[in-house]
Amino acid sequence: MALKSTIFKASLQIADIDHAYYADHTLTLARHPSETDERMMVRLAALALQAHKLQTVCGGDATLAFGAGLSDPDEPDAWLRDFTGLTRLWIEVGQPEDKPLLKACGKADEVVLYCFNHAAEVWWRGMEAKLARPPNLNVFRVPTSASQALIPMARRSMQLQATIQEGVLMLGDGTHNVDIELLRWK
Repeated sequence: MALKSTIFKASLQIADIDHAYYADHTLTLARHPSETDERMMVRLAALALQAHKLQTVCGGDATLAFGAGLSDPDEPDAWLRDFTGLTRLWIEVGQPEDKPLLKACGKADEVVLYCFNHAAEVWWRGMEAKLARPPNLNVFRVPTSASQALIPMARRSMQLQATIQEGVLMLGDGTHNVDIELLRWK
C-alpha cells in the first residue's frame, strides 16, 4: 500500500518591505512521504520570497500556489499562474537534474531555484555550466544552518510571519525566528 501525503496548513503573513507587498496567505502543503520537514519549510520560505510577484508581475490577477512537487516531476514546487493559464513563475527547491530545469525554463516566464543542504555546493559545481544558458533561470543558495533552523517550525497547523527587508527573509512563528540571507549563484 502506497503512503499518502501529509497535509499541512499554514497561515502566512507577508510583509515584503523591499517590494511594498503586504498580504496574508492561507496555504495548504501536501508533504510527500519522502519529503523532509526541512525541504517543506524551504518550499514555504521560497513562496514567501516570491509572493510579491503576484502583484508586481500579475497585478494581483493570478494564482500563487504549491505544485505537486515530488509527487509529479513535471510540476514545480510552487508556481504563479495568471488567469490566462500562463505560468509566470516556476519555483523549484533542492538540487534537481538539469533537464527538468531547462524544460521548466521553456514553460515559464521565470524559473527560480532554491538550493539547500550540505551537498548544494558540490551539486552546483557539476551543474553551473549546464545551467548557464537560460536567461530566465535564477539560482539561490539557502544556507544550511538557516534551512535546518526552519525544521522546528514545521507543524500540521502553522501561523507564520515573514518579513523581507534588504533581501533577507525573517521567518517566525512566535517561538522560533530564522533569518535567511540568500547567496545568489545565478
